[in-house]
Amino acid sequence: MRTILNILWFIFGSGFLLALAYAFAGVLCFIFIVTIPFGVASFRLARYALWPFGYTITEKPSAGIASTIANVVWLIIAGWWLALTHVVTGIAQCLTIIGIPFGIANFKLVPAALWPLGREIVAKP
Repeated sequence: MRTILNILWFIFGSGFLLALAYAFAGVLCFIFIVTIPFGVASFRLARYALWPFGYTITEKPSAGIASTIANVVWLIIAGWWLALTHVVTGIAQCLTIIGIPFGIANFKLVPAALWPLGREIVAKP
């Protein structure tokens, strides 16, 4: 079932477009040398935005104050517009009954878009 939902997400759920947005943010972060860690997080989230079903985001227990400070910088640079993209897309998808699972997947991506560092993407059991 996860595979079918991921394929439908990729085609109809704007997974490809959202992954492109994350990839674009990652490329921008790689242009400025100091923000390379943000670029790595952005590319990781691009993969998650491409195939969200069957995965979840968990907090890393080893994340410290440096990730919190970096997350504030991320929020200013790229996080707010990526999260806004998820919210707008999720609302639009929830307007139809068929799109509700895709809208929920978009809302699940909002916290990761706002605060990506100190989190990891893991497969659901």
